[in-house]
Amino acid sequence: MCGIVGYTGNRRVVPVLLEGLRRLEYRGYDSAGLVYQYQDELVKFRAAGKLVHLEKAVDDYIGVDSHTGLGHTRWATHGAPTHDNAHPHSDCSGELVVVHNGIIENYSSLKQELLAEGHTFSSETDTEVLAHLIEKYLEDDLVAAVRKALARVEGSYALGVLWVKEPHILVAARNQSPLVMGVDDDACYVASDIPALLPYTRQVIFLDDLELVVLEKGSYTIMSIEDGTELEKEIRTIDWNASMAEKAGYKHFMLKEIYEQPQAILNTVSGRIIPDTGKVDLPEIGLSIEEIQNIERIALVACGTSWHAALVAKYWIEKWVGIPVDVDIASEFRYRRLLVNDRVLTISISQSGETADTLAGIRLAASLGSKVVTICNVVGSTMTREADGVIYTHAGPEIGVASTKAFTSQLSALFLLTLYLGQVRQTIDQEKLKELGTALIDIASVIDTILPIMQEQIRELIEYYYDSSDFLFVGRGLNFPIALEGALKLKEISYIHAEGYAAGELKHGPIALIDKDMPVMALVPNDSVYQKTVSNVEEIKARQGRLLLIGTAGDRHLATLTDHVLYLPQVHEELNPLLYTIPAQLLAYEIANRRGCDVDQPRNLAKSVTVE
Repeated sequence: MCGIVGYTGNRRVVPVLLEGLRRLEYRGYDSAGLVYQYQDELVKFRAAGKLVHLEKAVDDYIGVDSHTGLGHTRWATHGAPTHDNAHPHSDCSGELVVVHNGIIENYSSLKQELLAEGHTFSSETDTEVLAHLIEKYLEDDLVAAVRKALARVEGSYALGVLWVKEPHILVAARNQSPLVMGVDDDACYVASDIPALLPYTRQVIFLDDLELVVLEKGSYTIMSIEDGTELEKEIRTIDWNASMAEKAGYKHFMLKEIYEQPQAILNTVSGRIIPDTGKVDLPEIGLSIEEIQNIERIALVACGTSWHAALVAKYWIEKWVGIPVDVDIASEFRYRRLLVNDRVLTISISQSGETADTLAGIRLAASLGSKVVTICNVVGSTMTREADGVIYTHAGPEIGVASTKAFTSQLSALFLLTLYLGQVRQTIDQEKLKELGTALIDIASVIDTILPIMQEQIRELIEYYYDSSDFLFVGRGLNFPIALEGALKLKEISYIHAEGYAAGELKHGPIALIDKDMPVMALVPNDSVYQKTVSNVEEIKARQGRLLLIGTAGDRHLATLTDHVLYLPQVHEELNPLLYTIPAQLLAYEIANRRGCDVDQPRNLAKSVTVE
């Protein structure tokens, strides 16, 4: 999950590398480093901790007359987050350096081999093995040495390599970890993710597994790692711009992205629903009408927040389409016996399109004959390239580690998919299709209206809750997954232990936790399970739980149960998950901010989980 950036061109390299690392720090912030070519040597800087420490270390070198270099921000896997374990890593001579994202699974045996040959190591990382392995094969051709070294490697990698004796080229390669090139007339860039490139170019090339690129000033050569065959790759134009990845006056990216949700929902829906008829158009789905008619089961595969979106979609698809739906955590899906065949549709959900476990899961499903559709935010990501079809969410870059607008955009895309499947299989009539489609379009303006009001109300209420050590979230039906998502948001960024439960499950064990010190956020919309949820809330109240209720405007009964009630407008019941996630997100944000936590970069986490 580390971030890599590389550059060769006419610009002074240190500012380019630092700017790229700032835009990639969400991928890891345990340590950072950079290296550049200066005259006949490589100059390397490393620092433990966040990027600011590296920035201080190189402050006197911003203007150095160097035009080729590599940078790295680390999320620790092998070895503690220390200076010595920070990238770049060097070979024995110090003339070759490597930056790396991924995990070298056979690093231990390779390290023992290299130690026996006289190589000396200075870190605990798996990455340093790559530097010494390339050194082992290096004579006068860096590309040949990298290819020979990678032929020995088992595991995942996106890497950049710089050698003092070929000072004007960078070599980069990928396998199972994301890597994207940026190109313009007089420079070449490489990075782990698009935001690092946006200040300089929107013309990009996505590398695929087992591909290597040689970057020079304004030119590049892409080849197969396995046989050296040169490859032609499509240049894509990214429709994001650099300002979309800035805070725009908000204190944190997370808050900005919470407020961007109405627009993100509209971007996802726009052009896909015909308002007059409610007809849904998903031309990129990659499935024929016959294939959709033949689906017997759907497997939804995702991790974290995306898994919660999948749980909501299970309710929708089974109700409106009548197809059985399995929802799997990707890291479990890939390691059990899959009953998947050509009559099972596998749907992956991922903000980045690079999530390692989800990617492995869909590859396994595809090998068993399943068609694969992916719901994703990043155009050209690995998952979108390998799937049979794709539904892009068009949420724009999401920088905050805790996912917000990606979640509501995924819900919007999954509801669109539900309507489309119901339309094709004729399980939703035209009148109902129009009703549901209109409700989806309208939810964006509802959220836009309530956001500032809800934030102000929650900011006042958190004084009663911010110093809690535990928190429960409960809901029923469509709002049970939102309870899970609310708990995840709170624990991610405030470090408060939080759990989400189906409200009806409380009496089967968790109710033992309820006492006067236990805060409980209960989602109680006026929906088909309202009375059941209220009964569960009464059970919490009877045990003196500290209730914070989220309900429908006009529901006077809730105010008899607690003084802390937040009211949301009545919307179509099917769209309650999009609306009721807003107060859960804001609660987590305001509590974390009140506690002085690093909202955008919570400890131990990174935005994209690209290692298993």
